[in-house]
Amino acid sequence: MFHMKPDVKRWFGLLTLGLTFTIPMSRLSAQLATEKGTAALKVQVTGARNAKGTIRAALFRGEKGFPSDASQAVRTQAAEIDGKTMTAQFVFADLPEGVYAVSVFHDENSNQKFDKNLMGIPKEGYGASNNPKKRMGPPGFEEAKFALSGTGQSLEIKLIY
Repeated sequence: MFHMKPDVKRWFGLLTLGLTFTIPMSRLSAQLATEKGTAALKVQVTGARNAKGTIRAALFRGEKGFPSDASQAVRTQAAEIDGKTMTAQFVFADLPEGVYAVSVFHDENSNQKFDKNLMGIPKEGYGASNNPKKRMGPPGFEEAKFALSGTGQSLEIKLIY
């Protein structure tokens, strides 16, 4: 039979008691970590030239597919245009903290495509987070990226026609 000295026995008992409370607390900490670190992103799109169709938004977590390949986006949404203010709003909820970029376009004819003419010039309004200036070609992810923290964020994107 194994005999322990009284002070070793007391230490072993405290260690066992500590482990009993540590294991459930670590599970709770892991659960809170998954709940913590999520945020909501509110996007206001302004400057629609009319209330026809919808505004479509794509949220990207990296440069792959940005700004026009919505199949590479982490989330997409469509929103009706408010005819009085010529604006639309999106809320992307429960997003992990990190770096993102948003691209939007005014789908005036509701064909779910960003229409361009034969020369590749956009026929419909478009925009991106950070409102990069109009130029030849689409904006890059680096121009449009922003950091989303657990406190959430709001941003405004102005459509370019």
